[in-house]
Amino acid sequence: MDIRETLLRFKRGEIDLEETVRNIRLTGLEKLGMDVLFDLGRKDRRDVPEIVLAEGKRPDTLLKIVSEVAKRSGCVVVSRLAVDQLNALLDGLSGADLEVEVNEIGKVAVVSTRGFTREKLQCKVGIVTAGTADVPVAEEASTIVEVMGCQVVKAYDRGVAGLKRAIDAAILMKREDVDVALVVAGMEGALGSVMASLLDVPVIGVPSSVGYGAGAGEKPRSSPCFRPVPSGWP
Repeated sequence: MDIRETLLRFKRGEIDLEETVRNIRLTGLEKLGMDVLFDLGRKDRRDVPEIVLAEGKRPDTLLKIVSEVAKRSGCVVVSRLAVDQLNALLDGLSGADLEVEVNEIGKVAVVSTRGFTREKLQCKVGIVTAGTADVPVAEEASTIVEVMGCQVVKAYDRGVAGLKRAIDAAILMKREDVDVALVVAGMEGALGSVMASLLDVPVIGVPSSVGYGAGAGEKPRSSPCFRPVPSGWP
């Protein structure tokens, strides 16, 4: 059942308001051209805004998707942007009633209608990186966290090669009273375990493909802190 049919049934009195809202949330799909079936109802179901992965998309296709979704939903995040894709968005949306915020380091953009108000939540998310090479991944996460309505506390280049740096980052996270910490690390991925031992909040390990040899994203993924299971799980 599509949205139009749901609304017609509501108009005829066949379903009540609650069922109408539920059906719309479950449907929430919008066909944009021949190849795109977009999930406009995800924000209502998951409280997470729709994120468009730019990687692999033609600039003109990406522009159409982003423009249509932003107008319908009010805000959309675009990740993994290449330079030509970003330029296409900036040029193509310049005359529209849309605002584009760009995080060049994180290769991510936020496109929203003018006057769109983001939800503000009472939460703080700490983001810690092992090295400066991990910052692009951290900045991508930072932008998305802020769009979701949370405040971000950053501590970059805090790898365990200089343990005091990691300890200082943990002190900052405690002082700022963060609710959760994201730890981005490549190489051996040791920082996640260290931060988890110093903090009393959930620590989410984010492996990055920074490094060389076994450290090029392989070691962090095999570290217990970066697995989605409790430490010591068989």
